[in-house]
Amino acid sequence: MRLRVAHVTTYRFSAPMRFFVQSHRLTPSRFDGQVVREWNVAVEGGAFGPDFVDGAGDTITTMSLAGPVDLVEVLVTGVVDTRDLAGVLKGHKEQISPIVYLRGSAATMADKAILALAEKAVDGIAGTSGLDRAHALAAAVAEAIVYAPGETHVQTRAAEALALGKGVCQDHAHVLIAAAVSLGIPARYVSGYLHASADGELHEASHAWAELYVDGLGWVGFDPANRCCPDERYIRLGSGLNALDAAPIRGVSMGAGAEALNVDVAVTAVQQ
Repeated sequence: MRLRVAHVTTYRFSAPMRFFVQSHRLTPSRFDGQVVREWNVAVEGGAFGPDFVDGAGDTITTMSLAGPVDLVEVLVTGVVDTRDLAGVLKGHKEQISPIVYLRGSAATMADKAILALAEKAVDGIAGTSGLDRAHALAAAVAEAIVYAPGETHVQTRAAEALALGKGVCQDHAHVLIAAAVSLGIPARYVSGYLHASADGELHEASHAWAELYVDGLGWVGFDPANRCCPDERYIRLGSGLNALDAAPIRGVSMGAGAEALNVDVAVTAVQQ
C-alpha cells in the first residue's frame, strides 16, 4: 500500500518565546515492511542538525528556533510504501539488546491487577510458543480496556487505565507493556501513523501500539486498540519504554508565555 502523510503540529504562545528547541523522531523506520518514497520535515526559520540513528534504530533530528517567536508549525509530509509482515519487524537494524526493555517505567509499572491479568491471560499456554503467549496478552488487554477517547490523558499510567477500563491506544500499549514485562517478555512502546481500517471506519491517524520480543521472530507488533498486529495500514516511526520516551516530538522553550498545542494528522492511500 502507498500511504501519504500530512502531519501539522502547531504551537502558539501567549507571549513570545526567546528560544525553542526540539528532538524529532519523525522519520519512518527502515525495515522490510516500509519504504520511504518522499519525506520532509519543515519548520519556518528552524535550524536542523544532522540526523543520527540511535541504538534502537530510530532516526533522531534536532531542531532549534531563535526567538522572539509566538507561533511554531512543524510540517511533516511524505509518501511511504508499506507491506504486511504480520507485525514482525523484519530487517530493522538496532544495537540495543531486547533485555533492556525488561526495565519498568512509571507509566508502565504493573500493579496487582495487571499481574493478575497477565497470569490469567497465559494460564494453560505457558508451554506453548512465545507468540501464542504474546497474542493472548494482547487479546486480554483489548478485552479489559474499552476504546474511549477523552477518558484518560497523556500522563495516565497503565494501572490507572486498567482500573478505569477505558482509554485510547496509548493506554492499551502501556498496559500490554506492563503485562508482558511482568512475565519476563521484553516489550516497548511504538509511535506511528494509521490509515483507515479494513472496514472503512476512520481511526485517529496518529497512533501507537506495542512490540513484544518473541524468540525466533524478534520484535512483533500488537495493537490491542484495533485487535490486530500492524499491517500495511501502519507506518512505524520510533520506539521507547513508554509514550514519552517514544514521542515523535519532544522539546523545551524559554520564555514566560503559556503554550497552546494543536495537532492535525491525515493518512491517505494513493494510487501506485
